[in-house]
Amino acid sequence: MTDFKITKIKSRWILDSRGNPTVETDIFAGDVFTRSAVPSGASTGILEALELRDGGAAFLGKHVTKAVANVNEILAKKLIGFDVREQEKIDLEMINIDGTDNKSELGANAILSVSLSTSKLAARLLDKPLFEHLYELSHNKSRKDYLLPLPCCNIINGGEHAGNNLSIQEFMILPIGAKSFSQAMQNVAEVYQNLKSILNEKYGKTAVNVGDEGGFAPNLSSTKEAIDVIVEAIEGSGFFMNSDFVLGMDAAASEFYDGTIYDIDGKKLSETELLQYYLDMLDDFPYIKSIEDPFDQHAFRGFSNLTAKIDKSIQIVDDDLTVTNIKILQKAIHENAGNTLLLKVNQIGSLTEAIKACQMAFDNKFNVMVSHRSGETEDPFIADLAVGLCTGQIKSGAPCRSDRNSKYNQLLRIEELLGDNANYPESFDSWKKYQ
Repeated sequence: MTDFKITKIKSRWILDSRGNPTVETDIFAGDVFTRSAVPSGASTGILEALELRDGGAAFLGKHVTKAVANVNEILAKKLIGFDVREQEKIDLEMINIDGTDNKSELGANAILSVSLSTSKLAARLLDKPLFEHLYELSHNKSRKDYLLPLPCCNIINGGEHAGNNLSIQEFMILPIGAKSFSQAMQNVAEVYQNLKSILNEKYGKTAVNVGDEGGFAPNLSSTKEAIDVIVEAIEGSGFFMNSDFVLGMDAAASEFYDGTIYDIDGKKLSETELLQYYLDMLDDFPYIKSIEDPFDQHAFRGFSNLTAKIDKSIQIVDDDLTVTNIKILQKAIHENAGNTLLLKVNQIGSLTEAIKACQMAFDNKFNVMVSHRSGETEDPFIADLAVGLCTGQIKSGAPCRSDRNSKYNQLLRIEELLGDNANYPESFDSWKKYQ
């Protein structure tokens, strides 16, 4: 008979994709164990659950020995004997042990590493794929209809993710014309390689250096210039705008806001002027269908005004605004501030809370996009999460660097495993059929 009880927990520090330490945790049930690593963001919302760092000299203050110790010396002792199938019970126990609103006592990175490994171990002991176990944790029905996600791939980096002059942090391509996930990734990779050739020819070899998320980081002068060169790469690859690809952007506007004025494309804009900037951009480029964090992380009014003025087919994505936090998401829903939740498990610090945020979004007709962080690991957990939750969207950077491709590659494996049952989204809100 399978024993589902935790017998041992062991945590350590490892390096993430930026060379900074992060937390990795193994959880055992007898001789069987699973392992999870926690990502880290660069442009982070101030209301995110606290990622515990040591301070001091080691790793320039970014070491995580305190978080690792909190797993090994506190959580490991408290959770022995818990049944890994009881995900919510384990997550709530850790939250209660921490006792703070933002997980600042133990660290969200400590708690999340245990939370994710718990779900993996349960799946392994149940002899199920992780995405199937996550589906069962998040859906109240026995019939399993899985939805693979549309990959929203960042192919030009700016802002905090690159050392260039672009204010916008991410320029993404969304392969809406593909009929399968594997075809979508092929289409994206072809555009990415074509973009590399165009940038190299137009701007020189340094233009194809890559940023934190694998997108190229050319020193372009404006948002328009970045969009134009991406469209050239798409059309030069034999694809068509609007039918094969649409574009998305992560403005990460808090990073170019000084508390009064937004500084973008060499212009100093008020909130009202920035709103008009986006409306003009959407008129000029009607194939832009997703804009993330268009205003500062406190600017609910800006999000609401933009959401009210745009076509309903366009996504306004809440990331720093809501930080995967149910209480803040509830406010955004009430104020019609955006229409899509960016789901990042490390923003909130436990799998249970992330699932509840997704369910709240779906219950209120918000779309959901599962997301990586700029400081990533080789752990492909979010690939299974996107399929398990049936969000229909994921962003994991460019088809470049193993920390990004590990997620896309896992989705290719899942598609192969599901075979004819591997559904691919027809639209942003395809998730509605699968809830």
